[in-house]
Amino acid sequence: MSACEVWFYHLERARLDQVLPELLEKTLARGWRALVNSPSPERLEQLDAWLWTYRDDSFLAHAVEADPFVPRQPIVLGEGGGNPNQAQALFLLDGAQGADLAAFERCIVIFDGKDEQALASARARWSACRADGHPVVYWRQGERGGWERQT
Repeated sequence: MSACEVWFYHLERARLDQVLPELLEKTLARGWRALVNSPSPERLEQLDAWLWTYRDDSFLAHAVEADPFVPRQPIVLGEGGGNPNQAQALFLLDGAQGADLAAFERCIVIFDGKDEQALASARARWSACRADGHPVVYWRQGERGGWERQT
């Protein structure tokens, strides 16, 4: 198994609640499962409600990590630790420290570009991931709102 790719998404023009559902949809379209970690119970509660209602014609089936049926869920929201649904994609929000990256194909770090602390944390994580031998990719929102891979 190759090293987990770590993708950094720098939010500048959109909010997390606009970006996360799109990224989760792309993850599921690949046939992957997702684990979304945040150290904030309030954030997880907000996402739990939002993923059921973010669009009139769609929802993202998911569970919180305390749910007894977590192993069967395509998306799990939690505070971290392990990989309860055998996800291939790990999403880290709000500076969450993830589980062992070796358990995942891809780790997606989403951070707020207007928050200096979040920027500093993302830079430190980028350096640590590179030092650990993980391929890293940096995505920035373009003028038209789409994601542009930076080199």
